[in-house]
Formats: sequence, structure tokens, C-alpha cells
Amino acid sequence: MAEELTVGRLVNTHGIRGEIKILSHTDFPEVRFAPGSKMLVIPADGSPKFEVIVESAREHKGMYIAKLKGYTNINQIEKYKGSLLKVPGDDLVELPENEYYFHQIVGCEVYTDQEADKPLGTITDILQPGANDVWVVKPAKGQDILIPVINDVVLDVDIAAKKITVHLMEGLLP
Repeated sequence: MAEELTVGRLVNTHGIRGEIKILSHTDFPEVRFAPGSKMLVIPADGSPKFEVIVESAREHKGMYIAKLKGYTNINQIEKYKGSLLKVPGDDLVELPENEYYFHQIVGCEVYTDQEADKPLGTITDILQPGANDVWVVKPAKGQDILIPVINDVVLDVDIAAKKITVHLMEGLLP
């Protein structure tokens, strides 16, 4: 089974009829919290995970308030506060061309168009400072290299081979 992806956290109850507030960790809440969607609850207390089905959900003050099938009062749902909501790793929302999930990019080897046979390093993190993302590349030795994710720099992304080819513009190397 593929790795599970976190889509939210159950942060509090809402009212007495079994609704729960969810802090979303997904770019696709309209898909993840849609009626009929299935998710796994990973209880904060370490008890076994279990599947839930969304009956209804609505956005409210930056969070989602969801009603889960089978939960009709506050006492049934309150014990799950702090639990994570996950989906199977293969249950991905399809992205437009040339867009990738973070977990697909982190761990990729980066090569330059000048030295296509020698890796520059491995992507260890993705920063989101504003206009564009920045990949943090850890070389075999030396300090991290920050690669802006822009068309002039990123030439090719091969997710299957975990290989990314970049063009190093002047000033990118420390």
C-alpha cells in the first residue's frame, strides 16, 4: 500500500450533534471533504486507525465543519480531537501538466544541463517564500543550494526516474 497523505486534523467539536472542526492540510478541500468521500482517522491516542465517510462539510472561519456518517452526538466524536485525517497515497487529485506534489519532488536528484552525468545534490525541502517555490538541494558536501522553481531554471522533471535537470543561472551557486 502507498504511503498515506495527511489531509487534515480534527481540532475540536462543533455543537452537540456530532460535528467536528477540521484544520485542512490539503490544497483540495472541495474534493477531500465532499459528501461521500472516505478518509482514515489516525487517533492521537495511538489506537488503531479507522475509515470514516463525510456526510456533509462546510467552510467556516478558515476551517471545515464536517458531519461524519454514524456520528450523531458530541460524545461519540469528542475523543478523536487531535487525530489526523489521511487518505491513501495513491488517492491523488490529478494536477495540471508541469505541477507536482511536494512528496514527488523531495528526494529527487538534481542535475545541471552543463553536467548531466554528475548530480548536483538531492532535494530535501521546498520553501514557499512568495512568488515561486524554492527547492532546497543538499549537495554531497558544502552548504545547501537554493533553486528557484521558475521556467528559466527548471528544464526537466522526471518523477518516475526521480531526476530533475536545471539550468544554473549566474549567482545560484554559493
